Amino acid sequence: MDINSRIKSLRELMVKKNIDAYIIPSSDSHQSEYTQEHFKSREWISGFTGSAGTVIVTKDNSMLWTDGRYFLQAEKQLISNEIKLFKMGERDVPTINEYLKENLQEQQTVGFDGKLFSYKEVEKMKDALSKKSINIESEYDLIDEIWTDRPELPKEKVFVHDKKYSGLGVDEKLKLIREIMNKKNVDYYLVSSLDDIAWLFNIRGFDIMYNPVVISYALINLEGATIFIENEKLNNDVLKYLEENNIDIRDYCEIKKELANLSAGKRMYLDPSKTSIWCYDSIPKNMKKIHGEDIVEGLKAIKNEVEIENFKRAQIRDGVAMVKFLAWLDLNVANGDLTELSVSQKLEEFRSEGKNYISLSFETIAGYKDHAAIVHYSADKKSEYRLKDEGMLLLDSGAQYLDGTTDITRTIVLGDITDEEKRDFTLVLKGHIALSCAKFIYGTTGTQLDILARTPLWEDGKDYKHGTGHGVGYLLGVHEGPQRISPMCSNIKLESGMLVTNEPGFYKRDEYGIRTENILLVRQVKETDYGNFMEFETTTFCPIDLKGINNLLLDENEKKWINNYHKDVYDKLSPNLDVHTKEWLQIQTRQI
Repeated sequence: MDINSRIKSLRELMVKKNIDAYIIPSSDSHQSEYTQEHFKSREWISGFTGSAGTVIVTKDNSMLWTDGRYFLQAEKQLISNEIKLFKMGERDVPTINEYLKENLQEQQTVGFDGKLFSYKEVEKMKDALSKKSINIESEYDLIDEIWTDRPELPKEKVFVHDKKYSGLGVDEKLKLIREIMNKKNVDYYLVSSLDDIAWLFNIRGFDIMYNPVVISYALINLEGATIFIENEKLNNDVLKYLEENNIDIRDYCEIKKELANLSAGKRMYLDPSKTSIWCYDSIPKNMKKIHGEDIVEGLKAIKNEVEIENFKRAQIRDGVAMVKFLAWLDLNVANGDLTELSVSQKLEEFRSEGKNYISLSFETIAGYKDHAAIVHYSADKKSEYRLKDEGMLLLDSGAQYLDGTTDITRTIVLGDITDEEKRDFTLVLKGHIALSCAKFIYGTTGTQLDILARTPLWEDGKDYKHGTGHGVGYLLGVHEGPQRISPMCSNIKLESGMLVTNEPGFYKRDEYGIRTENILLVRQVKETDYGNFMEFETTTFCPIDLKGINNLLLDENEKKWINNYHKDVYDKLSPNLDVHTKEWLQIQTRQI
């Protein structure tokens, strides 16, 4: 079926179920950002492949809400079907709840699959719709009834992430969890997020592409812990490991039954933004539910010393792969036979040669010329451009290693560029440098620092429609909370040991896109009578293309930062390079 036919089939089913508006989000049963093929209902019903977006289908209309990263991509992918694009955050664009409130009549019904919506999301929806007495039904997975060739849930094997990489054993992590549970005076802690479970039990898997997690639930009490997982994913070594650590193993589908059978009067701790309404409603009504921020997320966001040292080694290895690739690209681009896809494949080849390599950490974004203006552009055989020795290539990529997760963006000048392109390249770099050099008092949040990266662009009347930085996992999701650097309000303090990206950009529609990204490590620099002061340590090492810089726009401190950074790049990477690549790197890191 084409997209319009799928929507028609959904409407016919909605009539049978007396549903007036049906919502299809991007998430899975664990509120994951990236999902396994089985859960890509929103992509199947809309044809839009971005990682964020929500579709609503009514009797007469169908709409997609997505954010500024995907406006251009969504416009292109929706052009051949009936779905209307709603650009989130733009003037006069209603939120999903506002749209439902304005367009549904009293006593009409909104339906969705409750596994895909958090308790917090549903409560907000109820609050928005209550004045019109609009009904909410969360028991319907209508997509499953019409998606006849829907992929099965994965059966990939689990592996143990050794303590020499993780720094802490599962027993030590559970001890930390239970100390916090005791302080909160709770008996149980429900963990639904896949990256939380992988971190807590020191296990990894291949259930979601680029995200080494395992589809599972976990329930922790003050004496024991249970993981709910498909048994066939566990080989003898993993079974032995879990048993030795006193972890009970139950089938994945037993979580609802287990929750329903918990003792009345006990206290359950959960994060309402990470717990599905399906799970939440399974907990006995007379069991006290304590809402709060996710315990595991707060612990795993602060990397321990073993993780930090391992991660730094992984970053060197990743930088070596990047430099080998960039030297190869410089040598071969003039041949005219390279494409967006072929350079992505070549970069993956270089990375795969490195020690401890597992996979990419996300699908490589290789956008040439105007394709780079699509923030999360994804090339395919039909859309890919052939590269020439002119213009700019935006390359956003990363990898999963046993000792860390990487994420780096470089904008590469392949030949002649305009003065305007060079100006914008430099303005983005100035913002990147400003954030890299930030000194701030403890208690500062990413919201307070975001302006540093945007100011050079703002002064020129420009901006970018995405956050400046996100947390990074450790052999986990390339996007990890709770920390972020963004205009969106956040009360999360930047703590020593946190990783966060620094990635300002600029995108001129139908012409070019620019982004420069490194990963920063938060660390305490000094303590004075006025408080503890923090700074960032740059952990990513790869040259910034000097051909894109207008030196006249840089002050002396900015030039000094670039020169010092490039000296570090050369000193750290050159011992791992052959003679020719080392000579190439020496030229790319020359002083300005």
